[in-house]
Amino acid sequence: MAGMTTSSVVARSGFLGTLVPGSKGAVAHSKAQAPQQVNTKISCVATPSRPPTAFKAKRSAVEQFKEDSDFLRHPLMEELTTSEPSISEPAMQLMKFHGSYMQDEREKRSFGKGKSYQFMMRTRQPAGVVSNQLYKVMDDMADKYGNGTLRLTTRQTYQLHGILKGDLKSVFSSVIKNMGSTLGACGDVNRNVCAPPAPYKNKPEYLLAEKMANDLADLLAPQSGAYYDVWLDGEKFMSAVKENPEVTVARADNSFGTNFENSPEPIYGHHFLPRKFKIAVTVPGDNSVDLFTNDLGVVVLCNDAGELMGANLFVGGGMGRTHRNEETAALLAVDLGYVPKEDIFYAVKAIVATQRDYGRRDDRKQARLKYLVHRWGIDKFRTVTEQYYGKKFEASKPLPPWKYISYHGWIEQGDGLLAYGIPILNGRLKGALRTGLRTVIERYELPVRLTANQDIILTEINPAWKQDIESTLRAAGIKDVSELDPIVANSMACPAMPLCGLAIGEAERGMPAVMERLRAVMDKLGLNDASFITRMTGCPNGCARPYMAELGFVCDGPNTYQIWLGACPNQTRMSESYMDKMKLNNLEQTLEPIFALYKSSRTAGEALGDFCHRVGFDALKKFSTTYVPLTTSAVAAPTHHVAALPVAAAPSTSDFFASSKPQPVAAYTASAPARVAATPSDVTPSYVPGGRLPRVMVEEAAFVKLQELARSEGKTLTQMATDAILNYKK
Repeated sequence: MAGMTTSSVVARSGFLGTLVPGSKGAVAHSKAQAPQQVNTKISCVATPSRPPTAFKAKRSAVEQFKEDSDFLRHPLMEELTTSEPSISEPAMQLMKFHGSYMQDEREKRSFGKGKSYQFMMRTRQPAGVVSNQLYKVMDDMADKYGNGTLRLTTRQTYQLHGILKGDLKSVFSSVIKNMGSTLGACGDVNRNVCAPPAPYKNKPEYLLAEKMANDLADLLAPQSGAYYDVWLDGEKFMSAVKENPEVTVARADNSFGTNFENSPEPIYGHHFLPRKFKIAVTVPGDNSVDLFTNDLGVVVLCNDAGELMGANLFVGGGMGRTHRNEETAALLAVDLGYVPKEDIFYAVKAIVATQRDYGRRDDRKQARLKYLVHRWGIDKFRTVTEQYYGKKFEASKPLPPWKYISYHGWIEQGDGLLAYGIPILNGRLKGALRTGLRTVIERYELPVRLTANQDIILTEINPAWKQDIESTLRAAGIKDVSELDPIVANSMACPAMPLCGLAIGEAERGMPAVMERLRAVMDKLGLNDASFITRMTGCPNGCARPYMAELGFVCDGPNTYQIWLGACPNQTRMSESYMDKMKLNNLEQTLEPIFALYKSSRTAGEALGDFCHRVGFDALKKFSTTYVPLTTSAVAAPTHHVAALPVAAAPSTSDFFASSKPQPVAAYTASAPARVAATPSDVTPSYVPGGRLPRVMVEEAAFVKLQELARSEGKTLTQMATDAILNYKK
């Protein structure tokens, strides 16, 4: 791989051994622990033992685009100056590294005019922290350059949609000059680093997690300067926040072959990473960031005095998969080990270097770190990474049980000030919702924090402002979380149609009506004390992390979804595919039996995902075949309704219908019971009337004909079907 050489380096203490000159990375083990002066040639441990010409690796087209780009400059710089509304494929791939995707709004295509091109810009906001100044700039640009909305993402960033090519420089330069960035928000580099959005000032572990997120974002940010060449014509804008000097030292260190010597990109080189790389940082017990879905999870550990001691590391998570491609899968990160505080940056570099040099570059669907860990196994991955790290990973430290924390409602920061977490339906800020937020954020000069669940937290609130903020938000139709249906407040969906080029169906626009239909089924069954995490995506790539939802909808065709069940509420176990190709008009008949069985057979406090995991899919499917739907009159109507989550009206379609009857619910449980075999008594609700026979499915055409005959003869469907069957070939 890399030409990584040096004539004199100082190895960090505790290294595995001394590199033998000319040994191509071989290690001669030594008991020495003190820093040593080493005069040798150091090569990447991935350097092949045979000349590269002996076997030329196959590479994807994107690899060539990166190699020819002069570190992400060309042909993007040239194509941004043309009058064409779009850019070429090579330029489009480079554009991702700068924080933008070219999109085509499919519903605005017109005959003879081709595609309707526009761009989406994504920001980089480590830990989701947004200054008051940057919030107002983003809000202004939504109207001036975008489609009038802002989108909060599942990685604690903004997305601004609807930007025309000619406005890109104005948009990007505005973000940069207002202390923001988009660098590395997309592309084959480290993406935005997540961390708990908790605004606590009296909990040092949270402050350390936020700082670690910023430091890791800086450590792995592209260094060549192309970003400023493209968007500021080479003028590097000086940020008021200086990089941690320890980050600068760690990035330059090449003691164990992690770097490309004398390269503008010391960690990434010409080819950057094989695929995107995602990091989440958190504290023990707080899984608000879906830690195990990341390429790298970092759990910062402190002593009783609140001082950083080190970190547990988890590797190999990721949600993306492809329908009916068994070589792809959503996977959870696994335990790599513990590193002391002084080695965290070096260990992270070692992990990135291992993925850089060994991750597949021939097939982008197999290029994520999770596939490398899966192919090798964690033991081999650990061994190879230790060669770049220069030390052995220690055994991970014990951790408390994980909890999913939403950070909704009023929060005491610990410094006398308050914060206020607001659920945002599918992360879309628009209409009165956006106006109401802007009013209070501008009036009180509030900074905000974005969550990994598409929500927003207003911070630094003087308690004296609380009443005015509440009344202003209520006037805009923004409800407190206590007034919202919890299955809606804790749901997520990706943008999907019409802008995402990967979408094969609806998610964001379809989710509100689906949630109303779910609530209607729950109300029908009297299941008013339950809530669960629901997520929906318009394709199998998993941006909204549907495989971690207790109930996940993954689009598998027009108005058709896979159903995923069985994840636990604390986000430590994935769901499994329960059904392929469920048509949306079959939603009630598919899910009502599951909800009915859950109501009758759950244990005290058992979550829906834990229940489905415990009884197993065979039991769920067996019960569904014999279940007789209840009539609405068989269940008492709910006695208390609460407001639906505020959102501007979404385009309606005939495939989504509902009546919403939300109910309050208790907090999620944090533990997940082990799966056990279901017994007959586990799966037989006491209220199902005896003597009824199983349902029989018929084709739609036959059902329509049955309806016509029943109407013409003045009979019920049951009477008509019974007569037809009994008289068949009589």
